[in-house]
Amino acid sequence: MPLALQAGAWGLLAGGALVLGALIGLYGTLSRRWIASVMAVGAGVLVSALAFDLMDEAFERGGIDAASIGLVAGATVYFAADLLVSRQGAQHRKRSGTQQSSGAQAGLAIFLGSLLDGIPESVAIGASLLAGGSVSWVFVIAVFLSNLPEGLSGAAGMKASGRSAKYILGLWLSVMVASGVAAALGALLLAGADPNIVAGIQAFAAGAVLSMLASTMMPEAYAEGGAAVGLLTALGFLAAFSLGKLQ
Repeated sequence: MPLALQAGAWGLLAGGALVLGALIGLYGTLSRRWIASVMAVGAGVLVSALAFDLMDEAFERGGIDAASIGLVAGATVYFAADLLVSRQGAQHRKRSGTQQSSGAQAGLAIFLGSLLDGIPESVAIGASLLAGGSVSWVFVIAVFLSNLPEGLSGAAGMKASGRSAKYILGLWLSVMVASGVAAALGALLLAGADPNIVAGIQAFAAGAVLSMLASTMMPEAYAEGGAAVGLLTALGFLAAFSLGKLQ
């Protein structure tokens, strides 16, 4: 199977966690503390994957300059884009309570914000295939675990704000498809590219995802789960680190 199709399939799988989480958020009975706990573990797993998969690989490919420039650029672009969509009503897109805005403009902003959170992860999945022809399954697991509570809390929050189940599932399905396309494009467009460019893209994705974790995912986990999320995040980090060393 062509690498681009493989990447697209992995991107769809990781993005599918958004839909699974949305279904749980719409029809399940998990408490906010449980949602926060899953989010904390997912954050720890993703931090480990960013450090030991994306950034380490970016350094090996392009050196410290490409890795550093890419990371700072990714964090900066995410910051600017997140600021923009947040001002339009998407600042609470990961909240599981009634904080989310319900207007049409806010709905579009939430959709764009969800894309903003998911696209860098998917591009990184596609880029990870270029190293040895196989995906970094630890990174895919990390993205899946981070997407699950995002879909769960986001859907619960949209439901509490009065949005229909059809609207919510349609939004997350759209983001899932976009994740698959982004992963496929990440593998297709970067195949045969200069190692410095690939390294820069990987580090760019890492910077964007790390900014997302620090500005939205971790604060939400702490707000709903309290001090225990620190321990859960550390355990998630350890689990991903151990799996990465065993693969």
